[in-house]
Amino acid sequence: MISVFELFKIGIGPSSSHTTGPMKAAGCFRKTVAKHSRSASVAHVRVTLFGSLAWTGKGHACEKALVLGLSGCLPETVDPDDADRQFIKVTANRLLELAGRSVPFDVERDIVFDLKRMLPGHSNAMHFEAFDQNGKVLAEETWYSIGGGFIVRDGEDAATAGISNALPYSYRSGAELLLLGERNTMRIVDLVLANEATVRPVAEVLDGIDRIAAVMFECIERGMRATGELPGALKVQRRANALFESLVKACKKNVRAPHEALEYVNVYAIAVNEENAAGGRVVTAPTNGAAGVIPAVLKYYRDHCPDSSQAGIRSFFLAATAVGSLCKMNASISGAEVGCQGEVGVACSMAAAGLTAALGGDNMQVENAAEIGIEHHLGMTCDPIGGLVQIPCIERNAFGAVKAINAALLALRSDGSHRVTLDQVIETMRQTGADMQSKYKETSRGGLAVNVPEC
Repeated sequence: MISVFELFKIGIGPSSSHTTGPMKAAGCFRKTVAKHSRSASVAHVRVTLFGSLAWTGKGHACEKALVLGLSGCLPETVDPDDADRQFIKVTANRLLELAGRSVPFDVERDIVFDLKRMLPGHSNAMHFEAFDQNGKVLAEETWYSIGGGFIVRDGEDAATAGISNALPYSYRSGAELLLLGERNTMRIVDLVLANEATVRPVAEVLDGIDRIAAVMFECIERGMRATGELPGALKVQRRANALFESLVKACKKNVRAPHEALEYVNVYAIAVNEENAAGGRVVTAPTNGAAGVIPAVLKYYRDHCPDSSQAGIRSFFLAATAVGSLCKMNASISGAEVGCQGEVGVACSMAAAGLTAALGGDNMQVENAAEIGIEHHLGMTCDPIGGLVQIPCIERNAFGAVKAINAALLALRSDGSHRVTLDQVIETMRQTGADMQSKYKETSRGGLAVNVPEC
């Protein structure tokens, strides 16, 4: 089982695999050093990044994430403004508070971007080392950031990352999920909630979902208010505020286009991903690069669908969790593994399933919507210009959100029967990702990243 609280994690931008994952891994290594019998002898720490982390880590604020993690910060609790101050402090003083003492740490020297090697465990790899004053290694660990903020230590099985409690409704495929629903006369959302209840009380699950939704809505509001330039060499200007103001102005003039709701969806998604690009607080859904799709569709449901309700919002998340779990278990949600089809494509599929469930769709329609959502993202590459989660990522989330709504509408207008299954498109995504050249998988060595160099 992969919990709703594993797929939806509150953190900061700009990347779940390059920010959240490294911060968590660095925090784990910090604990290892603190427990070491010779922790008082630590005189130097070094982190080496490989693969996608090395190629695009600087654009994804990986250095800041590592410093924060080594300093004891956690993605879900760190304040974005405090994070910036902490990073500036460590960078300026060249000192890291570790194992109860100040340890020399030069960000430029001690975070190494190895552009030549890739470790066999995963394309997002980090190797941590702690040395004594004689240069002897006291502790070392290798960690992999496997997408969506999930991390795995070298030698451990990524398949064990989820919750292993005895589940009343265990499933590994969409077919099994549908069969469970049919046999038990239960909705997918109720099956998922029953599984969640093996870990924590139902009331706690629902409160947690409400908090995640609230953070998403707050992120949209912040993004629609903010103006100015996003961090990085691309000098991208925020657009969500201007787009929103334009819609409000037209509304005051009683100029209402038939596609107005979709324009608002564009604004919602762009607002979230601009916040993410700025290092603000977002919800990994299921990744940071795809963080705008689900919030945009969720707000579309809450604010633009006449019969929306709190129960519908909860159903949205539970159905989305079922689909996201299947994608992660049977393929990937990591752009470094399968390209953007595993990020925006999966987010679109999750949002489509969630919206269908919230609008009263049955299990077959939920599965159909999820299938449509992924099918029309198959083959999508991850090629961020300059290694920044900005172009094409921000607009891509808006398109993913609109596609999710359309997928839900198509499914709800049918009886749920369809030729291609969710399991088949997930397997196709896995195969396509395996065949995709590495330059198209979050390395910024192909696609738009090299064909728009003037950016």
